[in-house]
Amino acid sequence: MKQGLLYPFQGFCMALADSVPGVSGGTIALIMGFYEPFVGALHSLFGKDPMRRKRAFFYLCRLGVGWGTGLLLSILALSRLFESNIYFLSSLFLGLTTGAIPLLVRREAWCMKGAWWHKLFTVLGCGAVCALFSASGAVEGMGHLRYTALEPEQYLYLFVAGALAIVSMVLPGISGSTLLLILGVYLPTVYAIGELLRGTVSVLPGLCVLAAGALLGAMGSVRFIRAALRRYRGQMVYLILGLMLGSLFAIVRGPATLDPPKLPLQVESFQILGFLLGLAILLGLERLKKSIVRERQKD
Repeated sequence: MKQGLLYPFQGFCMALADSVPGVSGGTIALIMGFYEPFVGALHSLFGKDPMRRKRAFFYLCRLGVGWGTGLLLSILALSRLFESNIYFLSSLFLGLTTGAIPLLVRREAWCMKGAWWHKLFTVLGCGAVCALFSASGAVEGMGHLRYTALEPEQYLYLFVAGALAIVSMVLPGISGSTLLLILGVYLPTVYAIGELLRGTVSVLPGLCVLAAGALLGAMGSVRFIRAALRRYRGQMVYLILGLMLGSLFAIVRGPATLDPPKLPLQVESFQILGFLLGLAILLGLERLKKSIVRERQKD
């Protein structure tokens, strides 16, 4: 693949992951082998070196072209499919996340041979996601989010949700979409973006507040995530695995966050074709990464 198309394509793949519950765009970047340049560019963008900031800006712009395209296409499709095909999509999300776990373990096996207590971070990550989802009943006090008629306290809630979601998007493991799903923000946001693309501007203030929270979250978290992955990579990988395992629980419970709610994904509603499609997408990305590596070695 030509270098001019590679970065937009990488961003496109990240957006497909970021737009659906399951694995994060950071996980896709890790699997495809460009996570370190991506996080390094985010770090430089908010740094003090003007030359590094300039290079990071142009690199992220090229990624952003693909990311924006992928996000818009995903949202247009998802806003129409959720109500009629929620169980197929939930099964697909399960396939994506389940397929990513062994790929991550194989890629990071070199740093997972530390002390036995490092494995406790997997329990911590999984428990944190499950606890957050279980505690999300408090969100009901906020009322169902409708971007066309938000209350003042709901704007604050959206800001905090955006900040938390971007941390999840940057950190490999649970996607920001999964976190938004847990917080009851994901589906209203999907519908709101779909409405905005169809010309409903009344949803724009809420989306801007969500985006502002995401920007602040990115500025505050990138340095910490980068440093943690460098100094405590083994522990962080186990934590990421725990987050991914916990996200399986969130995906299964996802249909219950619809308005009106539906039953969680069960054996009867599980769709094997969707699950296999999710696995196939991950395997396709892994094969594509190997192809890109071979091309670079030839050059």
